[in-house]
Amino acid sequence: MIDILIIGSGGAGLAAALAAKTAGAEVTVAGKAYPTNSQTSMAQGGMNAALGNAGEDHVALHIADTIKSAHGICNEHMVRKMCSDAPGAIAWLEELGVPFSRLDTQSQGIKTIAQRQMGGASAKRACYAQDYTGLKILHTLYDTCLKKGVDFLNEYFLLNLITEDSTVKGATFLDIRSGEVVQIDAKSVVIATGGFGTLYHGHTTNAFGSTGDGVAAALRAGGAVSDMEFVQFHPTALKHSAILISEAARGEGGYLLNSAQERFVDELKPRDVVARAIFAELKKGHGVFLDVRHLGREKLMELLPQEVELCRLHEHIDPLTQLIPIKPVAHYTMGGIDVDDALEINGIKGCFAAGECSNAKIHGANRLGGNSLLEIIAFGRFAGENAVKHAMFARATPSDDTQMQKDKAHIARILMQEYTVNFYDAREKLGKLFYDKVGIVRENGKLHEALDEVSMMQAELPKMGLKDKAKEHNQNLVEFLEFSNTLLLAPAVISAAIARDESRGAHFKQGFEFEDDERFKKHIVLQWKNEEHA
Repeated sequence: MIDILIIGSGGAGLAAALAAKTAGAEVTVAGKAYPTNSQTSMAQGGMNAALGNAGEDHVALHIADTIKSAHGICNEHMVRKMCSDAPGAIAWLEELGVPFSRLDTQSQGIKTIAQRQMGGASAKRACYAQDYTGLKILHTLYDTCLKKGVDFLNEYFLLNLITEDSTVKGATFLDIRSGEVVQIDAKSVVIATGGFGTLYHGHTTNAFGSTGDGVAAALRAGGAVSDMEFVQFHPTALKHSAILISEAARGEGGYLLNSAQERFVDELKPRDVVARAIFAELKKGHGVFLDVRHLGREKLMELLPQEVELCRLHEHIDPLTQLIPIKPVAHYTMGGIDVDDALEINGIKGCFAAGECSNAKIHGANRLGGNSLLEIIAFGRFAGENAVKHAMFARATPSDDTQMQKDKAHIARILMQEYTVNFYDAREKLGKLFYDKVGIVRENGKLHEALDEVSMMQAELPKMGLKDKAKEHNQNLVEFLEFSNTLLLAPAVISAAIARDESRGAHFKQGFEFEDDERFKKHIVLQWKNEEHA
C-alpha cells in the first residue's frame, strides 16, 4: 500500500505529486497518457496573479473579478484562498524554472515577469510564457517530479475507485500496454483527471482524452457532482477545426469583426458575453472574424507565435495579412466532482480532487481566463498537502480484490461482445447533439429532446462493441471506455440545465433570460442512486 495515489498526470496532478513528495510521502502518479500529452499543455494565454507588474493591481481586485464573473454562485472563502495564493504559486513556478516572458524592468537584478490582459479582468494580471504558458509549466513540473523521484505509471486508464465504508482504499486500472486489470491500494487518493469537454466531440477545444473519467468514477463510487450545467464556450476557435485561438490574441489588442468588418462587442468582456455575441452573429448567417493584422509581424511573432502557426497549419490563412474565421466551441467545464473546503470529495473520505475535474466552486457560472492554470497549481498543491495529512492517520489495510475481479469480468465482456452499433458513430452523434441542444443558448424543449436521445444511446450501449479484440495496446477499448464515461455524465449535464430555469453566466436559457436569485442563487448537486441521477 502506497501513501498517495495521484490519478491524472496533467498540471493539477503533478502539482499535487510535488506537494505530497515534498512532505515526505511515497507518491505514485497514474495517468492514461504521458504527462506531456495532457490538456494542460494546450493552455496558452496565461496564469492570473495580482503582481502589479504591468499596472496597479491587488489581490482584492482579483477576488472581486472572480466573484463577479462567477455570477454570485461561488464559495467566496475558496476564491479568496486561490487569489491570495496566486503570487506565491507564481514564485514557486519561477523557482522551479518556468520561463515566463519578461519585461525590460528589473527587480534585484532579475527581469520582471510580464503580464497581459484577459477577458473580465480589471488589470493586466495574467503571467505568461509567450502563448505556450501551459506547456512550459507542464514540462517544468514533470521534469521536477522526475528529479524528486515521483513514481509514474503511464498508460494506466482509471476504471473504478475502491471504497470501504465510504472511505477510499485505492483504485483499479487498465494497464493499456499489457491489457491487464490492476489494483493499487493507497492511504489517500487525489483525482486530477481533467474535465469532460468531449461530450461536445468535434465541437470543443479539448483533447480527445477529456472524457470525465475521474468524474464518472467518483459518481459511481458514491461521490456527488455539482454545477454540471455550467459549460464554458470559448469565443475564438478556428472555424473549420475548432482549434483554440487564445484569449491572449484579444488581450494583446485583437479585434472581433462581423461580416461587414465592423466591431460588434467589447473583446475583453467575460467569455460568456463574447461567445453569445458571436453566436448571435452566426445565427444571422454572418461570418465572424478575429483581426490581429494591425498588431504587426514583430509583436505577433514575439507574443503569439503559436497562434500564427495554428492559423497557417489548420485554417490555411496567414493572420499577419488575413482575417481569422472563428466560432465559439465548448472549452471548459465549470462543474465537476463536489468537494469541501479541503478539496475532499463529498461522500468519499480520503479522496481529494483538483483541477478541472473538481468543483471547488471558485468559477461559479463562468470562469475567468487565466484562473484555470492558477487553480491547477494552487489547488493541486493544496490537494496534495491535504492528502498527506489524511494518509498520516489512515489505516494501512489493503482492500480485497472484489472490485478488480468485477472490472476484469467487465473488460472481458466488452472484448467478447459482438456489436451492431458503431460507438464511434454514436460519439459523433452525441457531440453534435450537445452542441445543438445543450449549447450556448438552451431551451427546455430541446433539452428534454436531448435527454431522451441520450437515454436511447445508453440503452444501445450493450449493442456497441469493438472491432479490435486484442488484449495489448487496444486503443479501441480505451476509446470505448472513455465514451461510456461521457455517456454516463451526459444526463447529469442535461438534468441540471433543465432544472435551472434562469440564465446565469455560461447557462443561457430562452424563456428565462434573467438571473433569478430567489430560486437559483445556489448549486445544483447530483448523486448516483439506483442507476439514476437523483
